[in-house]
Amino acid sequence: MSKALEGVRILDMTHVQAGPSCTQILGFLGADVIKIEPAGRGDITRGQLRDVPDVDSLYFTMLNCNKRSLTLNLKAPEGKEIFTQLIQNGDVLVENFGPGVLDRLGFPWEKMQELNPGLIYASIKGFGLYGPMSHLKAYESIAQAMGGSMSTTGTEDSMPLCTGAQIGDSGSGIHLVAAILAALYHRTHSGTGQRVEVAMQESVLNLVRVKMRDHQRLEHGPLAEYPNKTFGTSVPRSGNASGGGHPGTALKCKPGGPNDYIYVVFQPQIWEPLLKTMGRDDLVGDPRYSTPEARLERLDEVYGLVEEWSSQYTKFEVMEILNEIDVPCGPIMATEDLIQDEHLRSRQMIVDVEHPKRGTFTTVGCPLKLSDSPVEIASSPLLGEHTEEILTGTLGYTAEDVQRMRDAGAV
Repeated sequence: MSKALEGVRILDMTHVQAGPSCTQILGFLGADVIKIEPAGRGDITRGQLRDVPDVDSLYFTMLNCNKRSLTLNLKAPEGKEIFTQLIQNGDVLVENFGPGVLDRLGFPWEKMQELNPGLIYASIKGFGLYGPMSHLKAYESIAQAMGGSMSTTGTEDSMPLCTGAQIGDSGSGIHLVAAILAALYHRTHSGTGQRVEVAMQESVLNLVRVKMRDHQRLEHGPLAEYPNKTFGTSVPRSGNASGGGHPGTALKCKPGGPNDYIYVVFQPQIWEPLLKTMGRDDLVGDPRYSTPEARLERLDEVYGLVEEWSSQYTKFEVMEILNEIDVPCGPIMATEDLIQDEHLRSRQMIVDVEHPKRGTFTTVGCPLKLSDSPVEIASSPLLGEHTEEILTGTLGYTAEDVQRMRDAGAV
């Protein structure tokens, strides 16, 4: 079976996390992803958070599978020559440099269009390509702070908190994949490329849109499904409240470790079957709990009743019992649980990969599933591993040309 993006060439000028997560997915889908890295050092994450001396870090290997590595000095004339050839032979260029980096190197968007009218130029920036803050740099936590996530994460009496998930980096990476695929489709009938962009701040905002919904609902009074006692002019931090139309929370389970919890959503129709399953038939029809409105008024009591029962079982036992009566629930999966999870492994979302120097490492697979275009995950490349292959096989340079460029410090 063919790959979905077979024949599409991606010039990957990304580094760290947001950009590489985007181009890796394009590689998973079958695109030829050429990762262009500075000669000598490469992507800075190769050396960051190393757990094995002198071997590419997991930070790098887990975000750069299914790519080829080309080292290139864009300040050398020969390096600019190679880059020009790559642009002319590429379909998509992806970068997440600080504002204006490629312009200063002599490759603004206008020049790229002249070299290749069909090229799609895709960027991830902290705050986009235009607007009053477009010149500012951003990191994951800054995007969470300025995209609305931190102000709504935590408990009522806590300081604002970052989420454990990298929603700015990974969110913007996924969003840029969608923008690139849309631009590729547009090119099939327009014949021309275009510039596409994603701002990290806006990716975070997109992921917390329900809080913007609730902010507008505040104009008409307190949010009844929130456990908070008081409300101000903004959506409060509400702990583990579900944020949906039904109350929900994390309940303790056996044996009481830091992640021995299960999250349960309390839909109206599950209350009576839940009471019977817990052996609390005596509470069926009790007016204190018999309606959703009554339960909302005493959520702490409701949660306490169920937690008294759930604490007798492990989180996985509770999940099995509750699913038998159609109660929406899910155990709090620690990283140890995730890496061993049979369901995720069966769906190739937790995958073991062989690296030429590291040996076996475990990575996260492709969340996009296509019935006729299966994903095969290959190891991340060594620094410059495919330089000669790309120069000779893709761009048509001779071995003598490659040696000349090495001598000139271009590759």
